[in-house]
Amino acid sequence: MYTRRAVFILFGLVLGACSETLSNSQGSGSLPPVPEQIVALAAPNQDLATARLRPEDNCYWYMHSGPVEDTLLPLRTAGGNPICVKPAA
Repeated sequence: MYTRRAVFILFGLVLGACSETLSNSQGSGSLPPVPEQIVALAAPNQDLATARLRPEDNCYWYMHSGPVEDTLLPLRTAGGNPICVKPAA
């Protein structure tokens, strides 16, 4: 009985060790600074230190650290609009 329980616990630990954390998946380098124009547009209470431009949608996103998990959220203006840039032509 105890051996079976120990196998399941060990199996869970092994699988947990295989998962990649969000900080590792974002790369090991530091993020480039957010341009001053974007900082001026951004609403307060957003973590601009973690903000970055995502090439998938050309919008700025930041990491919100909540009580349970960290979530990637779009950087917004005081009016609630997402901050995006036009792609280079």
